[in-house]
Amino acid sequence: MFIGIDVGTSVVKAAAFDASGAALAVESRPVALDIRGGHVEQDMDEVYDAVVDVLGALRAQGEEVALVGLTGQGDGVWLVDESGRPVRPAISWMDGRAHELVGEWLASGVFESVFRRTGSAMFPGCPGPVLAWLEQHEPQSLDAAATALYCKDMVFQRLTGLRATDVSDASMPFLDPHTRSYAPDVVDALGLSHRSGLLPPVADPLATGMLPSGTPIANGPYDLPACALGAGVTAPGDGLLIVGTCLASLVATRDVDLAGEPAGLYISTDRPGDFLRAMPAMVGTAALDWVLATTGVRHTEVDALLAATPPGAHGVHVLPYFAPSGERAPFVEPRLRAELSGVSLESTKADLIRATCEGIAFAARHCLDAAGLTGTLAICGGGTRSPAWMRLFADALGRELRIVEGEVGARGAVLASAARHGVELDVASWTAPTSVVAPDAERAAYYAKAYEEHLDRLAAARARARRT
Repeated sequence: MFIGIDVGTSVVKAAAFDASGAALAVESRPVALDIRGGHVEQDMDEVYDAVVDVLGALRAQGEEVALVGLTGQGDGVWLVDESGRPVRPAISWMDGRAHELVGEWLASGVFESVFRRTGSAMFPGCPGPVLAWLEQHEPQSLDAAATALYCKDMVFQRLTGLRATDVSDASMPFLDPHTRSYAPDVVDALGLSHRSGLLPPVADPLATGMLPSGTPIANGPYDLPACALGAGVTAPGDGLLIVGTCLASLVATRDVDLAGEPAGLYISTDRPGDFLRAMPAMVGTAALDWVLATTGVRHTEVDALLAATPPGAHGVHVLPYFAPSGERAPFVEPRLRAELSGVSLESTKADLIRATCEGIAFAARHCLDAAGLTGTLAICGGGTRSPAWMRLFADALGRELRIVEGEVGARGAVLASAARHGVELDVASWTAPTSVVAPDAERAAYYAKAYEEHLDRLAAARARARRT
């Protein structure tokens, strides 16, 4: 069997597949997020122990393991010493402590100059701002560290003893997309030249190693490009929407266009010359989870509630920007926050749930438009478990959806590892959609107008955010 490990933000999973791509088993373990005052951190030992646990559970089934692929959450800063042990808790991609620093770079032009150089629009939880914040407020942690890794790289080093990242993780924000190596001028622009030794070596192609059991493993790509691989999104113009904790929109491209509003990033892939134009909005299912918890509604009730109120939710609207660090795609507004409007004493829980689901779908449409989607659209992530929400997405996006269920990131990690190790797999079989959802013409026309109204509300909210 082939095993893909996906080290997620709140859940660590390992999925086993046979040679045809059929899922055999999945093991998962929750991992905690420590959220306090805009700081979001994780215990690296807890994350690593969860990886060992899920991998061991699959191996215990007795099947021979041909190879392992590793992926995981991107961005953030995972500071480790020479042996790969943590020197402090990991700082998550969701962290907001560097929002003032990003605001300063926006005002000074540093933010835009970095985007024009690398195609990376920085946000508070990406390594550049986090490392610069640590330099200002916690330099002793940087002094004690040997490497500022990304999540999957920490796991890879602990499993194999090898120190490396890949071009996809390194894309934000230090990688030159043309040379596929770090851009020293960008490191210098962020005031981090004297810390450049903390940046992990970029393995191109992917770094490989051996588990203690002797099983081959490959490190990367991180979860967004891994999902694109797992969903079969490689042809220019085709796109992927990941409705997970992060609402991520990806479009395959061979062009790096650094004009326009600086936002999102260009992710380098393990295929030189191929990129993913990524617009990873900060909050996806996390926004709906918060609304469900606040209203006391269970996830199993969502489909029924979506059916209980019409498109437009009786005038209730939600701008779903719930992240403490603001928004990063398809624009950067560190101070932007969620807004709820149109509520009256006659509004129901169903109205609020539908308005939230519609707001998230409109945010996805905004991202996909900005990323340049022209071809087919695949969709994956936890949100696909709601058929009613998928129909709403198809209507709100006005296009057909290729639903890809299951552990898509783990599947992509296996495909990347197999390619790196020279193992031939039937990629078409591994990436076939589970189902296809077409939009309803009447509802799609309604939502096209509603989307324009959403953009007007968003523009007003962004103007208010800049005044705070």
